[in-house]
Order: sequence, then C-alpha cells, then structure tokens
Amino acid sequence: MTFRPLILFTALALPALAQAQAQAQAADDRQAYRQQWPLQLAQPQAGAYRLTLDDGVYRTAVSPRLADVQVFNAQGQALPSALLAADQPLAQAPQWQTLSWFPLPPMAGTSGDDLQLLTERNTDGSVRRVEALLGRGGAAGQPAGWLIDASALKTGVQALRLDWQTQSPLQARVRVEMSNDLRDWLRIADDVPLVDLQHEGRRLQQRRIEIARQAKYFRILPIGADALPALSTVQAELAPAAQAIAWRWQSLTGTAGKPGEFEYQLEGRFPIAQADIATADNSVVQWTLLSRDDADQPWQVRAGPWVAYQLQDAADRRQSQTQPLARSTRDRYWKLVAGQPQSMPAPTLKLGYQPEALVFLSQGEPPFAVAAGSVRAERQDAPVATVIAQLREQHGAQWQPAQASVQGAPEVLAGDAAVAPQRDWKQWLLWALLVIGVLIVGGFAVSLLRQPRLNGDGGS
Repeated sequence: MTFRPLILFTALALPALAQAQAQAQAADDRQAYRQQWPLQLAQPQAGAYRLTLDDGVYRTAVSPRLADVQVFNAQGQALPSALLAADQPLAQAPQWQTLSWFPLPPMAGTSGDDLQLLTERNTDGSVRRVEALLGRGGAAGQPAGWLIDASALKTGVQALRLDWQTQSPLQARVRVEMSNDLRDWLRIADDVPLVDLQHEGRRLQQRRIEIARQAKYFRILPIGADALPALSTVQAELAPAAQAIAWRWQSLTGTAGKPGEFEYQLEGRFPIAQADIATADNSVVQWTLLSRDDADQPWQVRAGPWVAYQLQDAADRRQSQTQPLARSTRDRYWKLVAGQPQSMPAPTLKLGYQPEALVFLSQGEPPFAVAAGSVRAERQDAPVATVIAQLREQHGAQWQPAQASVQGAPEVLAGDAAVAPQRDWKQWLLWALLVIGVLIVGGFAVSLLRQPRLNGDGGS
C-alpha cells in the first residue's frame, strides 16, 4: 500500500483550509452580529462622538458586560470606542476653578525634602500668606516648587492645569503631594512630565496633572535638578457632581409561583439600578427583590425588604418611593417575594435604568452604524479618555464629542444565528485532517521500517 497520494492530499488540504479560515476571519466583522442601526452625526467632521444607547440596542445585546455592542464604518471596520456609565463625565465639558498658589523658595544647607511652612489663614480656613523654606538647592530666582491652596473647594480635584510664562524650552519632571494640615504629606503622583516646546511655528505643551483626589492643599516639587518655569495661573478641574439623568423604566408582567412569590423575565441587557411596584388596586406589602442571570444559578438579593404601598382615592394617588438596588445589574431573571405569603395577583415589576453612552472615534468612511447581539464578537474598550483630553487641550476646555443618534430601522446582519451557540465545524475539520495526517505519516513510517526486514527475509 502506498501513502503518497494521501500525504499529498493532506499537504494540500491543510494550507487551503487554514487560508479559508483566515479569509473568513478577515471578512466583514459585522456579520458576527445580529443586527445594526444606521447612525446620524450631528457634526460630520467632529472626530469623536457620543452615542446614547436606546432600548433597541439593549434588547438585542446578549453579553452581560454589553461587550457585543460595537460601532462600524462603511468598510465594516470596528471603530475605537468605550462604554461609559450614564453619570460618567468623560464626554462632558469639565468645570475649572482658579486656585491660589505660592512659590516655594529654596533653602540651602538642608536635606532635599525638608519643608518648613509659616502660614496665615483667613477665617474660612483658606491660606492668606505662606512663608516656605524647602531644603533644596537651586539657582536664584528659580522656584523650588509650588504650594496650591484648594481648601475653598467643596468637591474633589480631577486634575490641575498649570499656566506659565516662559520663552525657553521646558522639559521637567515633578511629583505631587497632598495634605489637609500642611504637616503630613501623601505622595499621589510621581515622575509627571511638564513640557513646553516650540519648533517651526508649532508648539507642544503638557501642563495637565491628573489628581483624582480631594484635599485642602497640594504641593508640586521638581525631581532632581529640573528647573521649573515662572508660574502664572493654577486651575483645578473639579470632580463632577452627580447629574439629574432621566430614568427609563421597563414594566414586567409576572407569573405566580409559591404563595407570595412572583417571577419575571427581562428581555435585554439593561443596567438596572432601581425598582418599583405597581398594583391594580390599593396595597401595602413588604417585598424583597431577587435576581439571577441564568435559570440554573441561585437567586441573589438585590433590594429590600422594603414596604411598597399604593393608595388611590377620589382626589389623589399616593405610592411609595422607588427602591434603589445595592448595585446595578444586567440580570435577566427577577423574583419578588412577599414578607407574608398570601394569595394575590401578580404585581407589575418596574425596573429602572439610566441609558449608557458609547463614545467612539471616527475612522474610515461614513456612514457609521452600531451593531449589537453576538456570542462570538467582543468589543475591546479603547483609551478614548486620553484622546478626548488631548483634543480639549487643542480646542479648549469646553470641547466635547459631538452627538450621534440611531436613525431608522435596524438592518438584519446574521440574525438569530449570531446569538445561537456556535459549532466551529472548520476547527473540528482541521483537527480531523491533522489526526488523519498523523496516522498517514505514522503508517508510512511503519512501512519504511518494515521494508528492510522484508527484503532481508526474501534473500535468506
């Protein structure tokens, strides 16, 4: 028996199959999703956009992390994007407030980090005057650091922005410390670059220092012998306050189980954070709300127990307040359990959420579309925060991504096949061919080993 035709077939089939698999993977990535919606851009050349997700996207998605929601360009290429919570301020214009600052003069003959401060305060606790001696040698006129007074702020500092007056090139490294009493200092940032370079009419600046902390005082100290510029202004980017974002509600009809227990199913991956109960008649019941993401998982308590009531008279209707969940969840299965089991009709469970936003950067040619619903594809969140910060440096602090919105009916891509359990027959076929190839090569090796013995037996 000869194995050469089989070996030749295997040698030709394996590369062909691998090439076919690679071509399939290189095809339009949108075909891994259930459907897509065309997007309308408020500004065609904005560069960055903010898309508020709607009910259709949530109902189509199947990923518990909403990783199967992705924006594509006309060529079917996935665009850099990141999912933001409803109250996350990344795509909103920041608020800046000017702070008082004081230069720290060098003090010769002491160790490099010894700081002596003599301060005078106002009645509100803010610093009016500071005399500082820092144990750091330096040239005359060069500040040995800065002390920044943030005691008047009622919220945290997201970042500090420094403005200076210099015509000389600047490239320095600093560290940042914070304190609430000017005595004990905590280092919060190290090796932070400060840059101001000019060449052929262009200018490169880095003057923003990330803080993300709340303290009364900050000090900025140079690292090594790096010289600092003459500072003119210090501004604080304030940490955002919680915004009043409209809540949206999904009303679910329940099915009765054991006495006083009702189960519900939520179609979609909504970020549920509040709950409410509605009944057809007046009621006062103590409820506990539970949920789970799979029918085989144990139930988890999400809210309660709390007393929900509804009182309706001829003039007015009164009802209990909505119940916040301990944390938001995208679970699909929900259950209400009454404190005292009794026979009653199933109440309507109302689940509240605040729509999230998908911030994305434009690449390639429009039109753009958002696709959702896939068990195979997964979005990788891009560092869009860095890009937005740089764009604000170029266009001003009030710059923000333009609005994008879903426009029109959805277009079916792979349909329900995108969310059905997948059997990768190509991978199984590849493994089968590999096994057949190994068997063929093994058989051929055995035949070669037996060939000399057979020839020897024939000559004896």
